[in-house]
Amino acid sequence: MAQSPQLKGYSAATATKQQQLEKQFDQHLEAANIGQTIKSLSAYPHHLGSAQGKRVAEAVLQKFKSYGWDAKLETYHVLFPTPKTRQLELIGPTKYTAKLQEQAFPEDVTSGQAGQLPTYNAWGADGDVTAELVFVNYGLPDDYEQLAKLGIDVKGKIVIAKYGRSWRGIKPKVAYEHGAIGCIIYSDPKDDGFYQGDVYPKGPFKNDQTVQRGSVMDMVIYPGDPLTPGTASTLKAKRLERSEATTILKIPVLPISYGDALPLLSALEGPVVPAEWRGALPITYRTGPGAAKVHLKVESNWDIVPAYNVIATMKGSTYPDQWVIRGNHHDAWVNGADDPISGLAAQLEEAKAIGQLAKAGFRPKRTLVYCAWDGEEPSLLGSTEWVEDHAEELRQKAVAYINSDGNSRGFLQAGGSHALEQFMSEISKDVRDPQTGVSIFERKRAKDAVNAGAAKTQAAILKKDTLTLSALGTGSDYSAFLQHLAVPTLNLGFGGEDEGGDYHSIYDSYDDYVRFKDGTFVYGVALAQTAGRAVLRLANAEVLPFDFSNLGQTVGKYVEEVKALTAQLKEKHSAENALINSKSYQLAADPKLSWIEPTAKPEVPAIDFNALEAAVKSLQQSAANLNSYLNSKPATDKKAIARVNQALFQAERSLLIPEGLPKRTWYKHSIYAPGFYTGYGVKTLPGVREAIEQNNWTEADAQLQTATKRINALAQTLDQITQAK
Repeated sequence: MAQSPQLKGYSAATATKQQQLEKQFDQHLEAANIGQTIKSLSAYPHHLGSAQGKRVAEAVLQKFKSYGWDAKLETYHVLFPTPKTRQLELIGPTKYTAKLQEQAFPEDVTSGQAGQLPTYNAWGADGDVTAELVFVNYGLPDDYEQLAKLGIDVKGKIVIAKYGRSWRGIKPKVAYEHGAIGCIIYSDPKDDGFYQGDVYPKGPFKNDQTVQRGSVMDMVIYPGDPLTPGTASTLKAKRLERSEATTILKIPVLPISYGDALPLLSALEGPVVPAEWRGALPITYRTGPGAAKVHLKVESNWDIVPAYNVIATMKGSTYPDQWVIRGNHHDAWVNGADDPISGLAAQLEEAKAIGQLAKAGFRPKRTLVYCAWDGEEPSLLGSTEWVEDHAEELRQKAVAYINSDGNSRGFLQAGGSHALEQFMSEISKDVRDPQTGVSIFERKRAKDAVNAGAAKTQAAILKKDTLTLSALGTGSDYSAFLQHLAVPTLNLGFGGEDEGGDYHSIYDSYDDYVRFKDGTFVYGVALAQTAGRAVLRLANAEVLPFDFSNLGQTVGKYVEEVKALTAQLKEKHSAENALINSKSYQLAADPKLSWIEPTAKPEVPAIDFNALEAAVKSLQQSAANLNSYLNSKPATDKKAIARVNQALFQAERSLLIPEGLPKRTWYKHSIYAPGFYTGYGVKTLPGVREAIEQNNWTEADAQLQTATKRINALAQTLDQITQAK
């Protein structure tokens, strides 16, 4: 099973043949066709459950069929709230009624269309509340700690928070935990508006009436239909009552523009906020509460609607029961030219090119499954329900899942399973950046070095010759594959030179895309080349190109991080307790403010990481032994190769925690999960890390044992491959 250094998983002869195939694949990719696909599929609003949404799914289905794929719709029936009532009024000390309406512009021909979802946050509670207003900065746990030091309690209040620093759903979740009865979210112009540059339509940034729609479902508990956790939302599925669904929030939530936020924030009294809380509006930012009182009313239509997944397959010639899966969603909050159609257009271009190769006689060794998901925007509905529906089959057959979403001009953005890091390094060196002509690896490395700051760090980055995959949290359709089933996963796209405030607004349009995102669509071609190579190389590899040495090294770094976190927490608690005992807090307090004496921090006990560190070393040794084994065997024993391949793609399943993570059993991966208070943002070694962050030392000890057990299980799985007769 010797592997040529030319192409991981291939002999010298088959590597040459594969590279010739990829050149032919590239010749079928057309930037103009990608642009036309973006224009046609984003021509009308097409959210989940809408007539246009079904038309987009049917159009995608017909494209796959015309390319020669075996394609069908797989339909699920999911809960989806759409707005019925949205009211926000400042009722004291002055009167103001929020507009809650984005403006149409002649420069953006689709911005005034019928059928647009109004500005709202899906999955907040229905509610009609009136209360004093409190500004909570970004609405994160640390912000509430700061408010507590100022003697400010949000219990019984309505809070207003800025978008940013975390996923939007964390803001109302934390507000509710602190007793708030409603939550308003706005984008401050300092983060995304005139402070950054010209506003739309002159420039790409948010104007004073632009609003970011979006889900606030508590997806860190579980994604998908909140009424069918862990099972597919088929017509006959048993559903929870809505009141039983733990991922639906308990307070009303509403997103607004900074134009609507200005009168509310201007009316606030109370302390001036810390410098780092201040935005760019022409006011003195204050916390409240006081005379500023608001009335918030939100009601939704809670309907069961169809979600149309498009599933296209091309059967493998040698390993038909090994699936390489590729996905991108097709639903949008409004027109969605960038999010998601730009990524979908690249995926369809890949399917077109592979179809052309098939017409010329090509057949992949493994089965290709190309998916266009519905209902991603509300909460990864289509992909989650499909994975839950096909879970047993996927456990047996899924080699890898390759995801994309929005795509635009800039740098390669790649995350995923670290056993695929070497594999993606090779691909990134083979694809040219359309703007500079260097490889997308070189361009990304140069950007990382420039942004690194310290000269020593820059030098280390420039010396490094392998791509680093980021760890994945949630926020796109890879979540069910990776974190529920431990299917090896990649999430790919381009961006970084596409600033602007169109995200989840009516201005995510074709007109905006061609002006500010990727007007020549060449980065759509770059994405198709990158993801297409990943698909084709996994499909045709003699030996699947997993390298668990990278995973072992990366997990070792995560262990060092949680050890450092523990030490930092111990030092921080000791310092704060010493400060409290010295009465320095009282001496520093502003006598004009109410003041609450801080409580002592809990003592951080000694934590024994020895067993976890030993497990990581065992994994690293097992991975090294596996690499040696693969490099020393001739690629002639077809039966042995088939056995090894089956074991390789199922190896990551060893990292699954059967009982799931604490407080959220749907998430089962012991290495990657979305953070309980970061949402989209990843927490690595999540059970251990979050228990330490939350000062839950009993749970930390239990999760250390769990992580140790799972890492040892992976090491043993790799050993079984090398020791098999």
